[in-house]
Amino acid sequence: MQAIIELLFEARHLKKITRSGFGFLGVGHESVAEHTFHTTFIAMVMANMVPDIDKLKLISMCLIHDLPEARMGDMNYVQKKYVVADENKAINDTLAEIPFKSIFTDLMDEFNQKETLETQLAHDADQLSLLIELKDLADIGFHPPNDWVPNVEARIKTELGHKMAQEILKTPRDSWWRKKFIDSTGT
Repeated sequence: MQAIIELLFEARHLKKITRSGFGFLGVGHESVAEHTFHTTFIAMVMANMVPDIDKLKLISMCLIHDLPEARMGDMNYVQKKYVVADENKAINDTLAEIPFKSIFTDLMDEFNQKETLETQLAHDADQLSLLIELKDLADIGFHPPNDWVPNVEARIKTELGHKMAQEILKTPRDSWWRKKFIDSTGT
């Protein structure tokens, strides 16, 4: 039981780790845990839009996809050019005493292989989360996020991911509440 509780504390540590790419963007802030929540929420929505997929697998992959960062930190694209992190060692050390370790490691392996529809959707959810962050920042007047959008869009692989990306980019960040509370006719 102690190893399981330690795993819970380690996962909680993701709340303290800042996503490092925002430093290059020059604006914005997000913890790894915040990103994980948003990615997993997007995956849950996607799971209900695609028939015949393993919904639990998709959502579970998104939930744990950045767990190794509790030990490695969040490395951005520049850092990855110079530093090679051993994600397998990090996840294996994290789960060494967990009796159901293989559930996590099998999900991580499948996520990293990017071959199944679930993994492609999981990776797209990861990118859509970033795209929403970029759109939010652009909508409030920051220009650098617009330069990042084409790179993020290029990493999206599924048809559903592309459709969602298109809609994200044309939807104002505050339309979810403005149309009902500000822009309504009062009815």
